[in-house]
Amino acid sequence: MRVNWKLASLAIAMGFTTVGTAQAEGEWSGNVTLTSDYVFRGVTQTDNAPMVQGGFDWASDDFYVGTWASGVDFGDGTSTEIDLYAGWTPSMGEFDFDIGAIYYLYPDAPDEPEQNFVEVYAGTSTTLGEFLDVGASVAYSPEFYLETGGAVYSQVTAGVPLGENFGLDASLGFQEFLDDDECPDCSYGDYSIGLTTAFEGFGLDFRYIDTFDLDGNEESFVVSVSRSL
Repeated sequence: MRVNWKLASLAIAMGFTTVGTAQAEGEWSGNVTLTSDYVFRGVTQTDNAPMVQGGFDWASDDFYVGTWASGVDFGDGTSTEIDLYAGWTPSMGEFDFDIGAIYYLYPDAPDEPEQNFVEVYAGTSTTLGEFLDVGASVAYSPEFYLETGGAVYSQVTAGVPLGENFGLDASLGFQEFLDDDECPDCSYGDYSIGLTTAFEGFGLDFRYIDTFDLDGNEESFVVSVSRSL
């Protein structure tokens, strides 16, 4: 599962392109990332192992569609995640919006319980003063991963530039499971703090990630190198 708002591969503050950002009319773009650990909402998807990821997007005016893929390791033979998504990115005054849907597909996962799932999402972001970028988003799935019932993920983000080449960002999220019969006491929170920069056309992301109210989960220090295509 790709990090919400794709965990914005690279920080908000650096202004790197993320899925959901409108591009020139009819424009294709791509990205590839090498990460020391694929972490989704505070939880490793690769058993703390490095992974290669990448995707392609097409945008026209305020609309976009795309796909993104990564290797995973869930310990049950599942080795691949493919995300398919589409959305709309209107602006109103000082606020930018991102509204869309994403389908998480695990083509080689066991049949039971079902791992594929759909989320619809909406988010907004703006700049406060001259430097502080802030955002908030919410994603809803009627039947979340492993058939755990309805689920909602909400997140707030903030980012500031540090000089010309660096950015500092932070996020706080909460994964809520709505069906206590399917997943009792499963809800938890996660947070991250990241330092980002760019060098010779590559984006570099250094990030600390942890969770709360999630027993047995370990904190993560993740380093990622990305390149736009």
